[in-house]
Amino acid sequence: MKTKYNRVYQFRIRLEEIEPDIWRAIQVPETYTFWDLHVAIQDAMGWQDYHLHEFILINPLTGKKTRIGIPSEEFLDEEILPGWKTMIADYFSMENKSADYTYDFGDNWQHAITLEKILPKEEKQVYPRCIDGKRACPPEDCGSIPGYEDILGMLKNPDPDDEEYKETIEWLGGEYNPEYFDPGEVHFDNPEERFKMAFDL
Repeated sequence: MKTKYNRVYQFRIRLEEIEPDIWRAIQVPETYTFWDLHVAIQDAMGWQDYHLHEFILINPLTGKKTRIGIPSEEFLDEEILPGWKTMIADYFSMENKSADYTYDFGDNWQHAITLEKILPKEEKQVYPRCIDGKRACPPEDCGSIPGYEDILGMLKNPDPDDEEYKETIEWLGGEYNPEYFDPGEVHFDNPEERFKMAFDL
């Protein structure tokens, strides 16, 4: 049974330390949990959700930074709130509109999240939705920013006779356009189904 809601949160997600900017603007229901928001970010950015993630933002009740994601026995000394039990409306507001989001602690993709607006839900509009954005996200497991920059260099100066170039293009599936992004092509998965898949439920 779907939870009724009257408002949507519009977020801007920008991948840090890369120029020109790679970013997305998405709108999600106010009833979303941080897990739901994570899934929407993954789908809008183009990530595959193969790795761990974490949000860090100020708890408006305590004024302290709070970590939200997937609790792990490896980090028992640091409290991580489960994203699926934590509501975005309890943390985000126009007075508390910023968060850091990390995806893949190996490649360490850092995203800056900003709540841009809180809007009335439009009748007959399906949420979540991606309303804007620029450039493709880096390929999954490419070796963080240095690996991504190596790929960009190869694409800018292709050498079909170079073995590393051929292997990289094959690894990319034969096609990768770092400048291409169309918000109309974004498909959002059901967060509940993704949760069941992630935890083998």
